[in-house]
This record gives sequence, structure tokens and C-alpha cells, in this order.
Amino acid sequence: MFNFINEFINQLLTFFYSVLGNNLGLAIIALTLSIRSVLIPLTLPSLKSAKKMQILKPKLDKLKKKHKDKQKLQQAQMALYKENGVNPAAGCIPQIAQIIVLISLYRVLTAFIGQDAVNGSSLNLNFLWLNLSQPDPLYILPVLAGLSQLIFSLAMKAGVESHVKNPKKKKDKKKEEDSLEMAQSIQQQMVFTMPLMTTIIALKFPSGLALYWAMSTIFSLVQQLIVSGPGGLKPYLRKIAPAKFK
Repeated sequence: MFNFINEFINQLLTFFYSVLGNNLGLAIIALTLSIRSVLIPLTLPSLKSAKKMQILKPKLDKLKKKHKDKQKLQQAQMALYKENGVNPAAGCIPQIAQIIVLISLYRVLTAFIGQDAVNGSSLNLNFLWLNLSQPDPLYILPVLAGLSQLIFSLAMKAGVESHVKNPKKKKDKKKEEDSLEMAQSIQQQMVFTMPLMTTIIALKFPSGLALYWAMSTIFSLVQQLIVSGPGGLKPYLRKIAPAKFK
């Protein structure tokens, strides 16, 4: 599978590099937009599910007040999710897909940058202040990549917000309840660990990879805002503009 993805990304990158005047930076941006467009069928269901979760939050809060027993609360939540066609674990698949693409892109960029020439011409590695084969000397891209990832994670947070605190682990717990608990646990960890990991990666790896990750996350953030709204960003936006974000 990786070989197929690697070859596809390499051919696409070579094509964009050629048609965009041998500008590798623009080629990476074009590649990013293309890959994110291909992943839309995977990301849209998770974003729509997140929006439904936000709409269901008042009902979920009522269930918390009604059911004091945590197991009964979980069962009531899962019934509500099924009734409204919500999958709490829907956000995991796009993250896995992005990790697979990131690994492939790193391999392709490493090989691409290592070439002396592309299509008979010397490889141009310069883009703005960057040498795309080297880490960003000004740390602008690592900060941008990490910050955009943090904003995106916070925006997504409301969509899979946990409404069950410390659920008891029992052998007879239903599969759906296990899935809900796993989704909640992953969501809580990803909010801050993903931005940190992104920044560390961007600091150490070629800036061409950081450029892709920053553009990819900004694309995801814009998509999230269009489909689901600000989500978990609302508490922060209320402090800036309380009248607009009630």
C-alpha cells in the first residue's frame, strides 16, 4: 500500500513542479490541496458527526442529570447517538489517513530533494526564505504548523466532547460503549499532543514537510469552520467578541 501511495505522490509532485515553473514550494502547496481534496470523502462524515454532537449536547446534558448510574448513562447516550445517526469514533479514521499520507510524503520528499535534477533541469530548492531540504532557520513554519494544529484540535474538541467521566470498565460492556470510551480518550490526548508532535517534527525535518503540514492543517481548519462552525473555539472567541459568540 505504501509503495502505491509513494509512487502516486511522487508523480503528482513531479507534475506540479514542472507546471509551476520548477518552484518546489508552490508544488508542495498544490500537492497539499490535491491530497486534502482527495481526503474530503473521509473527513466530511467526521465533521458532520462532530456538528451533530454539538447539536445533541443539550440532550446529553439532560441525560447526565437524569441518569446517575454511569452504565445506564452510557446506554442512554449510545441510544441517542444511534437515533440521530452519530458515530463518536468517526474522527479517528481521518487522523489515521493523514498519518499514512505524512509518512509517504516524508519518504517522497526525502527522495525528491535528494535528486540533482528533475526533467533535465537542476532542482530548485529555494522558496521564500527557505531551503526546502533544510529545517526552517526562522522557526516560522514549525510555529505555524503547531499553532494551526492546536486551533484545529480545539475547534474539533466540542464535536467529541466527553459526557461520561471515568466510566467503569466491565467485561460485559457493549462494543459501542468501548468505542465511545476509546474515542473520548483519544480526543482528549490529541488536543495537545498532536500540536506538540507537529512542532517537534517541523523543527527537525526539512521545511518542505513543515510547509505541507501547515497548509494541510489550515485546510482542515477552514473545512471545519465551514461545515461545523467554531465548535470548541467558542469559549475563546466569546472573550474576544462576547456579543457575537453567545
